[in-house]
Amino acid sequence: DFRFKTYAPVAFRYFRELFGIRPDDYLYSLCSEPLIELSNSGASGSLFYVSSDDEFIIKTVQHKEAEFLQKLLPGYYMNLNQNPRTLLPKFYGLYCVQAGGKNIRIVVMNNLLPRWVRMHLKYDLKGSTYKRRASAKERDKACPTFKDLDFMQDLPDGLFLDGDMYCALCKTLQRDCLVLQSFKIMDYSLLVAIHNLDLAQRERAAGGAGGDGDGRGRPAAQRALYSTAMESIQGEARRGGTIETDDQMGGIPARNSRGERLLLYIGIIDVLQSYRFVKKLEHSWKALVHDGVSGKWFYAERFQRFMCHTVFRKVPLKASPSKKSRSGGAVPRRS
Repeated sequence: DFRFKTYAPVAFRYFRELFGIRPDDYLYSLCSEPLIELSNSGASGSLFYVSSDDEFIIKTVQHKEAEFLQKLLPGYYMNLNQNPRTLLPKFYGLYCVQAGGKNIRIVVMNNLLPRWVRMHLKYDLKGSTYKRRASAKERDKACPTFKDLDFMQDLPDGLFLDGDMYCALCKTLQRDCLVLQSFKIMDYSLLVAIHNLDLAQRERAAGGAGGDGDGRGRPAAQRALYSTAMESIQGEARRGGTIETDDQMGGIPARNSRGERLLLYIGIIDVLQSYRFVKKLEHSWKALVHDGVSGKWFYAERFQRFMCHTVFRKVPLKASPSKKSRSGGAVPRRS
């Protein structure tokens, strides 16, 4: 009654091995229990599912996107070989189910947002201000995804990171943007989901659902290497390098302007959009003209500038007492 086709099996098997995913674990995650459908479908109309162990996202893709991913594989292979620490999507498999005269293409990727962590805020950011506000329909959802103008309104001071963390994140973003430039990809976004630890604590104290995202307990620890936001920018967590505590839950520690403790879950999404998607390009071009940006690498430059200056910021250094006294009007002594 149906045919199941797998694309580039050798390449994707290599990627799974690179991220430490064993074949039996992979099949068990995808096939042992029914997949869970996620309510938030993409703007492209794609359907999203998550495996019951929270490990993988399964997304339906169009024929052009599947074709484009296959063309990317050689460059993607070279990039991952050189640097597995990336915020780009980790692709684990590309398949096609043929049934009832229809072809349903699906791609398996890493899951950015663990369901057992409640996300208090979620943003899809491109670095543009052209029509970048969540619609009324989106705002009515239980867990809406806001956009750039909403972020600038909600968090005008941005998200504060420790100095080393900030540098590691911006370095990773810069490297990933160079890769996307080489593939001639634009119109991608940075998904930023925020878990507010202090707010979750208050919600638990008040008897609210501030803990688990969907009322389920935390599943077994993630198996894939570099799969959490923290590992994506620092890496080496499973190889004796950076230590990740349970308190971080895979998120990147940060604070807002009120000093509240946050965990950030981030990743670059929508990378299977090539220049051939005319309507996407037309909309993006209008946005670029509106924002007054031009040049060959305009999209990546604007994207990086927005992320590393508006969205993420270094924790400001406190002035030392000696500096305070000097700035307080005391006449400096001449040498």
